[in-house]
Amino acid sequence: MRGVRVARASVARVSRQRLSPGLSIRSANRKSALFSSESRIILRAKTTDARGRTRLIPVCPNQFCLISISLQYSLIQSNNMAFTLQIGDPAPDFLLPATDGLEYSLRSFKDASILVVFFTCNHCPYVINSDDVTRSTVDRFAARGVKFVGINSNSEITYRTDDFDHMVERMREHQFPWVYVRDQSQQVAVEYGALRTPHFYVFGEDRHLVYTGRAIENPRAPTPDMANDLERVLEEVLDGQAVTVPITNPVGCNIKWEGQLAHWMPPDACDLV
Repeated sequence: MRGVRVARASVARVSRQRLSPGLSIRSANRKSALFSSESRIILRAKTTDARGRTRLIPVCPNQFCLISISLQYSLIQSNNMAFTLQIGDPAPDFLLPATDGLEYSLRSFKDASILVVFFTCNHCPYVINSDDVTRSTVDRFAARGVKFVGINSNSEITYRTDDFDHMVERMREHQFPWVYVRDQSQQVAVEYGALRTPHFYVFGEDRHLVYTGRAIENPRAPTPDMANDLERVLEEVLDGQAVTVPITNPVGCNIKWEGQLAHWMPPDACDLV
């Protein structure tokens, strides 16, 4: 018997063709089956009653986050259930408000030779202590058409200072050279499979993923001689070379998920390597 997990993205992406014969799934909307309290999910399993009749019964109706039960069939094979975007995946689109008063989507960066999407926040010491490293990388590659967008998906209930007002204040104080947007619904974090702050995703000119993971190995205590994996990748892509190491583990605080304890992470949100 294996645990059954609801897919990380919107319910609309879980087609009936991908379900095993023993399961069906129903939802009232397209929001995340993993985290949204507005989604009404009923997972059903085949069972046989005392008279030998086959019935579909609801299993853990209206349960969110993870539905973990013992069933004869799995919802989707584990290798199709990776929490984080896989190398070669297209960048999920978004439309999010930024600290400059504008809204941004992928199209806002259509002229970028490379787009770096990174999940960040206001309070995390791994973010704060490596801000200057990130700033240096942005400045170094700006002339070569590389654009950066930082996304704050953290729950402001867990950390009040991660709210939008503090984002605006932080950008006003530090004048960071990237776009800083708010993903209050956390849907974008789910779509990307964000693990930590910071967590970097590098997309090539065709906006397919070429790298995911860290910038440096110890963002909480960076040193001048520390290897920079993000800059290595940017150099390789811009020079038309294959990315030598496309996946590393992001290092930082975990994403603060709405309605969960501060250090909670989805069970399938594991290290990448």
